[in-house]
Order: sequence, then structure tokens, then C-alpha cells
Amino acid sequence: MSALIKVENVSKSYTRDSFKIPVLNNLSLSVEKGEFIALMGPSGSGKTTLLNLIAGIDKPNNGKIFVNDIEVSNLNESELAKWRANNIGFVFQFYNLIPVLTAFENVELPLLLTNLSKSERREHVETALKIVGLGDRMDHYPKQLSGGQEQRVAIARAVVTDPLVLVADEPTGDLDKNSAGEILILLERLNNEFKKTIVMVTHDPHAAEKAHVTRQLDKGELV
Repeated sequence: MSALIKVENVSKSYTRDSFKIPVLNNLSLSVEKGEFIALMGPSGSGKTTLLNLIAGIDKPNNGKIFVNDIEVSNLNESELAKWRANNIGFVFQFYNLIPVLTAFENVELPLLLTNLSKSERREHVETALKIVGLGDRMDHYPKQLSGGQEQRVAIARAVVTDPLVLVADEPTGDLDKNSAGEILILLERLNNEFKKTIVMVTHDPHAAEKAHVTRQLDKGELV
């Protein structure tokens, strides 16, 4: 079986002032379709950089990245924007919801870039919010929701386009233990029931236990 995500001999560094700061060093990784992988490691080990490269937010200095046999690392900015909109769902630590929009409107945002009609968008949004258990909170604003509920809205927004890959950067990092547990159960359900491929960065060993595979990064290399 061909891997859905293939990272081949990727290196990434950033330049700050006149200093070159290496982040990833000749790293290779493959993720099968339907896999749930956790990336762990100390701060500065390159976890989020690797996640951003897979998601097409950033580009490597060397090496290649393929997602579903498309060489993402070779796309230009406009091609990348279109590719991300169709293929990647993002879940962040701090939700990134827009406070003046309702839960429904926040989840609908990615669909405004598609050719779906208003009624089709409504159907997709209602389905996504029901999946995350917030079908009765569609008209609530973020300030009217708990942190765990806000993250559920963010996950609904991530899955509303039916993406190939969900990338989650510390999705439980800002939540209390109970809310974190609920979010992990939801991610597990999205993986098991809806067959979503998930790549998750986490510091939390309890979060990593939900994944099929845990890979450790240290100083830009997989160990």
C-alpha cells in the first residue's frame, strides 16, 4: 500500500539576522491512509515545522513532500492555497475562532471558498456540528461556549470540507483534563468511524496514547 503522506529527506532551516537556525535535518517519514500518528519531542525539536510542511503552510529547503501522490513541496503559493483548502483540515491549540461570528458561521468559513450553494453549505455545517456534538449550539458565539466546546467548533470547521488529512497542533494544550479527554475521544472517533488520517503534535503522553503510532523528534531528527 502506497503511503498517503511521504516526507523524503527533508531539511528546513530559518535565517534570523545573519544566523542560520537548522530545524529539520534530512528527515523522512511516511503515514498510511487512515493512520493516526502523534509527533512528540521537546520544544524546538521541529514538530510544528514538520506539521506545517506536511500541511503546505511552509516549504522545505531540501527534500520532497508528497500527499496523495501530489508533490506539495513543488506547488506555487496560489496552487498551495487551493490544495490546502481541498485537502487539509487544521486544528490549533488556541481554536482561532472569530469572536463576532456564531459557531455556524465559523464552521461555514472554509466552505465560502467552494462552489457549494447556500443550502448545501448549511447541510455540511449542520452535519459537522452534529458530529462534534454541538448541533444545539449553532447560534452561540465563542464567548458563550466553554474552551472544550470552542475546540469542538474548531474541529467541525476542520472537517466540514471533508479533508484528506487532519493536522492538529497541540489540540488539547489549552484545555482542562476533562475537556482534553473529550477532544481526544472525538479525534479517535474521526479516525475510526470517518477514516480520517490524523497527524497530531502533542506534549501530552495521554493524547499520544490515542494515536496508532508515536514518533519522537529530537533536534530535527526522528529518533
